[in-house]
Amino acid sequence: MVLAVPLGARAAPNQAGSSIDPAGLEAHNVKVEAAEFLGRKAIRLTTVPPDKDGAGFALVRGTDFQDGAIDVDVAVKITVPPGVRMPGFTGLAFRIKPDGSSYEVVYLRPKNALADDQAMRNHAVQYCAEPDYGWYRLRREWPFVYESWADIAPEAWIHMRIEVAGRGARIFLNGSSKPTLVVDGLKSPNLHGAVALWGYAGEESYFSNLRITPAAALPIKNGSDAAGTWSVRFFSDAGPFQGSLKLERDGEKLTGTWSGGLGDNRPVTGTWRDGHIELSFTGDWPTDGRDGAPGPVPAFLEGWIDDAAAKGRMRVAGRADGRWEAQRQPQ
Repeated sequence: MVLAVPLGARAAPNQAGSSIDPAGLEAHNVKVEAAEFLGRKAIRLTTVPPDKDGAGFALVRGTDFQDGAIDVDVAVKITVPPGVRMPGFTGLAFRIKPDGSSYEVVYLRPKNALADDQAMRNHAVQYCAEPDYGWYRLRREWPFVYESWADIAPEAWIHMRIEVAGRGARIFLNGSSKPTLVVDGLKSPNLHGAVALWGYAGEESYFSNLRITPAAALPIKNGSDAAGTWSVRFFSDAGPFQGSLKLERDGEKLTGTWSGGLGDNRPVTGTWRDGHIELSFTGDWPTDGRDGAPGPVPAFLEGWIDDAAAKGRMRVAGRADGRWEAQRQPQ
C-alpha cells in the first residue's frame, strides 16, 4: 500500500491515495499551516514559541511505519537575525512512539553544505535517534559516521527519500540512485511507529509531496541476549582483526573478556539494553607494520544482537574505525 499525501490540499486525512491538510497533522511544539513556497502548495512548520531553541514535529495521523520508503520535498527559510549562525534544520522523523518521546530522525542543514570549512560541509545531512543518541553524542563517539555532505542549499526544494529495512536506513537526495548517507545500525529500539515532519527554531520549514510506501518488515525483534561466547571479526580502516568475546549479563550490565587481535584475556565491560550493546576494553596496538605506535589502546564496540548474530560499529581510539560482525558459538 502507498500512502500518498501531497500536503496542502484539503481532503480526509491519511486515506490511501488521498490528500492531507493541516488537520491531518498532530503538532508537537510546532505550529502547522497551509502555505505556498517557491511556487507550490506546502505545509509551513514553525516551532512554538518561535524564539525558544529546540526542535518540534508534526505527526502524520494514522501512520504506523516499520520498513519501506518515505519520500518528501523539503525546504527551509532561515529567519534568525543577520549575524546569528543558523544552518537550517529540516527533516523527517519515523518510528515515533505514540507519546512522541523517542524516534529516529534524518534532517538536513542546507547552509552547512555551502561552508568554506570542510568539516562544517560534512555536517549537511544528519541521522539521530532521540533522546539517547543526539547529534552531539554521535559526532563525538563516531565522528562523520552518521552525517555527510550533500549538494543542497537553503530556500530551495530538496527531495528526500529514506529507505528503511530492519536496523538500517539509506538516505537519497534529489532523485539520486546513490545514497547520500547509509545508517548501518539504527539506534532507537522502536521497530515501528508514526512518521512526522520535523523542524527547528529560528526557521520556517516547508514540506510538500509526502509519500509513504510500506514494505514487508524484516523478521527482527528486540531483546536478544548477549551472554555467551562470540566469534568476532573487525573490518577496520587499519586492517582486519579477529577474536573471541566471552560475555556475561547481569541486568543491563555486561562483563567478560576479549582474546585475539589487540591482546588476550582483556577485561570487557559494557551495557545491554533490549539487545543493543556497548562494550569497551583496553588492548595492545600491534607492532606488525600498521600505522600508529604500539602500546595500550582503548577499543569500543556498539551494535545490535539478533538471535545468534550481531554487528555494529567499532573503533580503536586514535588507530582504527570500522565495522564488526559476530556469531554466537554453541555451548
